[in-house]
Amino acid sequence: MTSLGQPVATAGPDWGRAAVWRWRGLDCHWRVLGDPDGPPLLLLHGFAAGSGHWRATAGPLAATGWCVYGLDLIGFGASAQPAMRLDNRLWARQAQGFLEQVVQQPAVLIGHSLGGLVALSCGVFFPAWVRGVVAAPLPDPTLLMPVPPRRAPWQRWLQRRAVVWLCRLLPLELIVPLIARTPLLDLGIQSAYNSPVIGDSALHQLIARPARRPTAAWALRGMSIGMALRPRGATAAVLLQRLRRPLLVLWGEADRLVPIEVAAEMRKLRPDLELHKLEGVGHCPHDEDPATVDRLLQAWLRRLPPRPEDPR
Repeated sequence: MTSLGQPVATAGPDWGRAAVWRWRGLDCHWRVLGDPDGPPLLLLHGFAAGSGHWRATAGPLAATGWCVYGLDLIGFGASAQPAMRLDNRLWARQAQGFLEQVVQQPAVLIGHSLGGLVALSCGVFFPAWVRGVVAAPLPDPTLLMPVPPRRAPWQRWLQRRAVVWLCRLLPLELIVPLIARTPLLDLGIQSAYNSPVIGDSALHQLIARPARRPTAAWALRGMSIGMALRPRGATAAVLLQRLRRPLLVLWGEADRLVPIEVAAEMRKLRPDLELHKLEGVGHCPHDEDPATVDRLLQAWLRRLPPRPEDPR
């Protein structure tokens, strides 16, 4: 962790103080900002990003008394990029381990995109460590798909083999560097935003740096296999119905990656869903309209029930 005598940034991708936590033999990068005695809040980033993507969110939350943590999920940011299967179950276990070993008490989980699915998963699988869940937004193809009939064992085996071999055949070691080192990356980033961000060098580096690591293709392949083969119980359609913690969903009405229509399907699964639509905002509401997101978060956080007892 950085020296306590050094100034601590409250905004920008290098917000807070950074450290590395060792989990299951893997290095996990994390950062923290705010009063260490304040109630904890854990920020979980989306696909291809890292904790630095909360550059405009951590400061305002810490300023109101929260101790704000940011965790780089395995495979992303400055955390390890192992050659192993990665899915929201593993990331949920990583988040729970972080809460138990580093934070050492239950926390509110706020996730962007993939991080929203991880927060939801952690809230279902480890409810004693989660006070509430925020997803901004919640991506999962299962929300738009009918429940498939249960396949015979040989069909499931064949599907698993097909997914694994397809992902192994894809030349990701060539594709990932090509995207990470050409204007294709800027076009990909822009597709997630409704406002223009080409030319935002800090945002570009935040996404490009982990993608340029030699192990980035391993992580992408592991995620592609893991997410495609996860069981039905790990999909958002099932997790939403199982969650027993407060849930807030924020969604940009101009989201081109995960259209706002997905939220309507979520309401069918959870009629009591608290959903806020952000006008003119794309897939990254916390970075496109941080003032509105902060206002909605602060109002929701004030309504949360008291912290539960220590789960240990």
